[in-house]
Amino acid sequence: MLRTWFQTLPTRGKSSIYASYRILRLRRLNFIQSYLPQYRLVSTQNTKPAEKKSRVFYALLALGGAVAGFALYEHKYKLFNVKFNEINTTSELNSEVNDEKPSWHTKPRPDLPTYKTIDVQNHSTIENRVWVTYGVGVYDITEFIAKHPGGEKIMLGAGSAIDPFWAIYQQHNNKEILTLLELYRIGNLSPEDEVSTNDMGSPWANEPKRHPILKPASIRPFNAEPPLKLLGEHFFTPNEFFYIRNHLPVPILDIKDYELEIAIETTKSGTAEQVKSFTFNDIKRMPKYTVTAAIMCGGNRRSEMTTVKSVKGLSWNAGAVGNATWSGVRLRDVLLEMGVKPNENLHVVLEGADLDPTSHPYGASIPLSKAMDERGDVLLAYEMNDQPLSRDHGFPLRCIVPGTVGARNVKWLSRIAVSESESSSHWQQNDYKVFSPSTDWDTVDFSKAHAIQAMPVTSAICTPAEGEEVKIPVNGCLTVQGYAWSGGGRRILRVDLTIDQGKTWHVAALDQEDLPDGRHYAWSLWTARIPIDKITAQEIEIWAKAVDSAYNVQPETVANIWNLRGVLANAYHRIKVKIIQ
Repeated sequence: MLRTWFQTLPTRGKSSIYASYRILRLRRLNFIQSYLPQYRLVSTQNTKPAEKKSRVFYALLALGGAVAGFALYEHKYKLFNVKFNEINTTSELNSEVNDEKPSWHTKPRPDLPTYKTIDVQNHSTIENRVWVTYGVGVYDITEFIAKHPGGEKIMLGAGSAIDPFWAIYQQHNNKEILTLLELYRIGNLSPEDEVSTNDMGSPWANEPKRHPILKPASIRPFNAEPPLKLLGEHFFTPNEFFYIRNHLPVPILDIKDYELEIAIETTKSGTAEQVKSFTFNDIKRMPKYTVTAAIMCGGNRRSEMTTVKSVKGLSWNAGAVGNATWSGVRLRDVLLEMGVKPNENLHVVLEGADLDPTSHPYGASIPLSKAMDERGDVLLAYEMNDQPLSRDHGFPLRCIVPGTVGARNVKWLSRIAVSESESSSHWQQNDYKVFSPSTDWDTVDFSKAHAIQAMPVTSAICTPAEGEEVKIPVNGCLTVQGYAWSGGGRRILRVDLTIDQGKTWHVAALDQEDLPDGRHYAWSLWTARIPIDKITAQEIEIWAKAVDSAYNVQPETVANIWNLRGVLANAYHRIKVKIIQ
């Protein structure tokens, strides 16, 4: 009955109810924890009286939300004294109607009071409540901070404008975040105190030029991947086509002034605490070492996870990976020269020269045991495919951690520290971690999960492309090509393909380096020829799965490995192609 009634409502009415639902959902968890600790969601079988009361409560809550939403519609937001047409609520709250970004933060709200900058500055602690400004809006985000990871980062903007932060972190400037932010709006900023970033000097003004064939996943910061067809054609990915993953603006570094600081912060390293600086020439004078290694973003193939449920992160296809030769100095040799001895309880903290608005660098860490392992091949690299590093890929010096998630391969190295603790960086502590498919943003606790290091086995089909029309060749066989890779130096043993949902499998031929297992850091390219001359269907779905030297196999479905950050998407790779008879 409610569904039928809902369908009869105009779009604005539906949008109002949807907005009310979003508000109720945001508040639901704290309300239940505070007032209904005795109720739990259980099976519908053998329902107890208390549980029936709980269900009644939720039914009434849902009905109340619907009624409240309809009331909002009927009164055209008179509760807020703001007309729909003034804030474009319909198009901005209902993502199915319009994908335009909301512009609430650029417009004064006549129903709310006006505050000066000094008023906002007086609210910079949890005790006094945390206020921030964005555009012309004033927001009380105290409750938001308590509920979301990265709260300590948010507190850096407490009592001030977040405009400079979002000038860099432009991934926040999207419909979902702006809609959520507007729920916390309490006022308007006095016109004479409005913040502008136009005269701050754009941090993006000196970004490098990129090859136009790269498909951007975001512009600021710039992140992009090559077409899969092109990716699978080269064992060594050309530098111009290598995927780009930046978290912050690309720094401008002068090689003449460049220095790398290496700090030993604990005597548990086997040597005295010390700090030493190395110029680029100091690094170049050390023995040169070369390793072939693939680097893969932890979010590679994230777009496949979004087909199951929405995730937070860039919508990468399967091209956020590349394979190259890297040349430089072994980190192990540098640390041994400074007297460091292996210790499995210590960490190597890596910091880049790319800075956020508070001058905090991008950072990550790896176990000291990986850095000191002679077979670990961790490099301080200054060359990529026999060419000096480009700015996008870490000029003049970056860390290469073979077999490890791309996030630990820190670019524009400025500092290395041997420490008793992991990096405190956001990207080590509150990102690049994996959770159960049942964990959501209301229940996630990043402190309970381990940071991703070695990557799982994966593969992808590079050609044919998804949706491509293919003719049956004269020999009756469809040629399928792609890549496969596993972290930790594990060799790819086999790649299997099927076009009949696993009834029969075809084994691909591999193109790979002949190196011992455990140091097989490069990817493997593969080719399979699958008979299709007896196919009568107009469309087939091709599945690919890889097996590594530990006999790890890719999981069959994305749904079973879904996680809220959309990382480590390594299920069978599947594409559909159309057959032209």
